[in-house]
Amino acid sequence: MANITMEMIKELREKTGVGISKCKEALESSSGDLQEAITFLRKAGIASAVKKGGRDTNEGMIAIADHADCVVAVEVNSETDFVSQNDTFKEFVKNLADEIAQTKPSDVESFLKQPYSKDSSMSIDEYRAIAVQTVGENLKLHRFEIFQKSPEVSVGFYSHMGGKMAAVVAAGPKAGFEAVCKNLSMQAVAADPAYLNPEEVSDEVKEREREIIRDQIQNKPPEIQNKIVEGKLNAFYEQSCLTRQKYVKDPSMTIDKLLKSEAKDGVEPNPVRFIRWQIGG
Repeated sequence: MANITMEMIKELREKTGVGISKCKEALESSSGDLQEAITFLRKAGIASAVKKGGRDTNEGMIAIADHADCVVAVEVNSETDFVSQNDTFKEFVKNLADEIAQTKPSDVESFLKQPYSKDSSMSIDEYRAIAVQTVGENLKLHRFEIFQKSPEVSVGFYSHMGGKMAAVVAAGPKAGFEAVCKNLSMQAVAADPAYLNPEEVSDEVKEREREIIRDQIQNKPPEIQNKIVEGKLNAFYEQSCLTRQKYVKDPSMTIDKLLKSEAKDGVEPNPVRFIRWQIGG
C-alpha cells in the first residue's frame, strides 16, 4: 500500500473540496494516484458536488428542533424553491437541526468539521456534500441558534410559510411560559421587531434617530423640540421593540400589557432573547 502523506491529502482536498477522511480513503483505494483518487471521489458522487459549491443559494428552509433540553433553529439554503420542498432536503435539514441539538456546537464552521453521529466515517460537511449530490443543487448551512431550556427559562417558537420565516423567544424567570413565548414568536414573525426592548437599542442608534427627528422639526419652537424628539423616539420603540409593539392578536393592548396579563402566582414573564429569521436574511 502506498504511503499516503498529509501533503497528498491536502492536494486532493484542494482540488476537490472533499473532507480529509474521504480524501485519505480515495488515495488509499487508488494507491496514491491523484487522478485515480479524483475519479474514485467522482464515482462516489462526492467530488462532483464541489462543482455546485459556487452557485447562489437564495431559497431554503428554516427548521426548528424541539428537544428536552433545548430548542434549535437552523437555516439551510438551496438554489431553488423546488428543491426546498423536496422531502430529501427537508430530512437533511431536520437531521442537521437534531445533530446541533445533540452536540451543541459553538459555530457553523466547527459544526461542519465534526463527525456525523449517524456515520462517524464522514464529517457534517461531507454529509452536506452527499446531500448536494442527491438533490442536484448547492446547499449551504447559513446559521443556527441554540436556546437552552431550564427551570429558569421558557422557550417558545413559531414557523411560518413552511419554514420560510420563523421566530424563537425565550423568557424568564421560570419555565411554564412556553405558550406566551409561542405567541411572542408569532408576534415577531408578523411585526418584524429589530430589538427585544428599548434597553437593547444602542446609544448610537438612539442618537441617530434623535438627529433624524431634529432635522424634521427644525421649524418648531425650540422650547418644545425636546418633547417632540422624545415622543417620536418612543414611537420608534413602539415600532421596533418587541415588548413595546401592539399585540397583533389584539391591537388594543401592547406586548407589555400582555405580559402583565399572563403573570402566574405574581410572576410576570420577562422576555430575555429572541430571533426572527427570514430565508436569505
